[in-house]
Amino acid sequence: MQNTQKRIEILAPAGGYESLVAAVRSGADAVYLGEKSFSARTSAKNFDNDELKKAVAYCHIHGVKVYVTINTLIFDDEFEQLKSAIISAANADADALIVQNQGVARLAKKIAPKLPLHASTQMSVHTASGVRALYEMGFKRVVLSR
Repeated sequence: MQNTQKRIEILAPAGGYESLVAAVRSGADAVYLGEKSFSARTSAKNFDNDELKKAVAYCHIHGVKVYVTINTLIFDDEFEQLKSAIISAANADADALIVQNQGVARLAKKIAPKLPLHASTQMSVHTASGVRALYEMGFKRVVLSR
């Protein structure tokens, strides 16, 4: 495993479109945001499909990356909605998905194989061996547990 990152990335949360614009204008290199359905940030406005496309387009025009969070527990009756959320992120040209569990990661790799995966802090990974295991599963980034 080799670190290819050349500089620090300033990553900002974007709970709604106004905070996304503020993050971009303040110099963020990337933002993370949630779709309406599967974001652990329930107090945030979050983004529907159209808002997500608009947000990604705005960020990309300004050279800012967008990471979409799917970081809640998923129930059996939400499976079709989950697939739609992953496809929505891929269709919006998001730069990565931040996922909370390996089941979501596996599904994302199946239906959107070109969409990079980042491991959420909620995966509770905090060791080099844990990071290595996720890297071997295809994760591009791991946000270490607190």
